[in-house]
Amino acid sequence: MLVLDGAGWHGAKALTVPANVTLVRLPPYSPELNPVERVWLHLRERFLSLRVFADYRAIVDACCEAWNRLVADPGRLRSLCDQPWIRNVSS
Repeated sequence: MLVLDGAGWHGAKALTVPANVTLVRLPPYSPELNPVERVWLHLRERFLSLRVFADYRAIVDACCEAWNRLVADPGRLRSLCDQPWIRNVSS
C-alpha cells in the first residue's frame, strides 16, 4: 500500500502501478491522516528543532542521524504510522 496526498505529481497519467501495490489517496486537506506527517513531526520535535546548524553539511548530518535513530527503533516507526484507517484499508 502506498499512501498519496493531494500533491499534483501524484496524479501522473503515465504512472504504472505494479500489481502488488495499492494506491490509497487521502482526502484533500487532511495532513492528519498522512502517516509521514507524524514521522516528520517526531523527527523535528525530537532531533531537529531549536538548533542552529553551522552549514549545509551539519543539516544533512543531523537529518541522517535523526533518520537512522528512528529506523533503529522499528516499534516507534510502527506506532507513528499506525492509523485505524490503514488497518481497515490493508485488511
